[in-house]
Amino acid sequence: MMAAAAWRSLLPVIMISIFMVYEEWVSFPSCKCLPSTTYNPDKHVENVDDSLEDLKVMMVANLLLLGSEAGFVNLYFRDYYMSKFFKKSFQSLNPDMLLVLGDVSAKGSELSRTKWLSVLHQFDNMLGPFLDLPLHVILGDRDVGECSGLCANSVNWIARNFPGLDSSGCGAFKISNISFVSLNAVALLCGNNKLRFDVEKAIERESVDLQMEIEGMDEANNGFGMFSEMSNDFRWRVNAMKSGSGPVLLLHFPLYQSGKTHIAEGSTFRSLIHRAKFQLQHSASNMAFLNHVNGIYACFSGTGPYDLSQTVPPNATEYIFHALKPRIIFSAHTQEFSDHTHPDGTREVTIPAMTWKVRDDPGFIVATFQRNKSAVSVTYCSVARESHILIAYTLALVLFLFFIFVSNTLEPKGLS
Repeated sequence: MMAAAAWRSLLPVIMISIFMVYEEWVSFPSCKCLPSTTYNPDKHVENVDDSLEDLKVMMVANLLLLGSEAGFVNLYFRDYYMSKFFKKSFQSLNPDMLLVLGDVSAKGSELSRTKWLSVLHQFDNMLGPFLDLPLHVILGDRDVGECSGLCANSVNWIARNFPGLDSSGCGAFKISNISFVSLNAVALLCGNNKLRFDVEKAIERESVDLQMEIEGMDEANNGFGMFSEMSNDFRWRVNAMKSGSGPVLLLHFPLYQSGKTHIAEGSTFRSLIHRAKFQLQHSASNMAFLNHVNGIYACFSGTGPYDLSQTVPPNATEYIFHALKPRIIFSAHTQEFSDHTHPDGTREVTIPAMTWKVRDDPGFIVATFQRNKSAVSVTYCSVARESHILIAYTLALVLFLFFIFVSNTLEPKGLS
């Protein structure tokens, strides 16, 4: 009888201890280094500073925080675990910097400034130890709204709350001799508006700065007034920079993609065409699908405002490649991971959503920029599935009730 009573009294402690160990273990990310898909014909790099260390950057996207509108499940379950995932990722990966590629808020474009402040407070609490690292956040369509509701004043106010962004939501910075440029890709989808013109100015400014840095002040000034009419929407400055010699480009929307693309989740790769077939089969109606196709066609036309699509329009994409010659591109928005190589050999990595609100298996990217200035290794990291955590909770509850039942059943036998 005494043994049964002691076992029953220790049972809650044992169960809680086991679950705490499980929770600690499951909070660490599972990471896999991906093979490089980038073709770089110029392997020689001059003026390498051997004293520079590799730069390890953790990149997340689509946090979709709700702030003061978060319910019990989101606040005390989903956001709680996401905070633990950030903490354990920081401990295990030891990154040098954190990049957030848009959609910090689930519906920021609909929020008042007071409610936006609650989102920012929740954002700071979730990041935890990352607040001590260099941080850069770019704006997504859920943060600032779609084209019909895009407001320059709202974008300016939101951008002021994140470090390194100008009034249009663009930014540029250098860390460990690696140059980064972030663009407000939402504005590039929205036709002729002030924000789009401001983004174009930011692109042109960075292009001139890069040419001055690479070619020297005199050569850059000689080409300052030379333009080429290569698009109905853009007047492009002549750029003699080599492909891949520019900065690391950060966007919320992926650039327009042609050629070979793979979507990967962990070790599973799926062709992009399968995704297109899935969308066709599961579209709400044929008319809805035709409207989607018409929206994409409008992006190709190059005239008038762009419908909000999944990628930056082709002419804006070509303009970005011409002006910036990006070394590598990181984007988001699709909520899935993909690794794409553009026709000029530039690699674009799309970062998956880091939330259980839109997918069962969130993930993020760790990019390591090596000191030879050319090689970039990309590691895909996944965190625990929400379904697995829920199954663990259910099993723990069932086992706890089972042991209580067994201990209560054995107690009368001990008395007889």
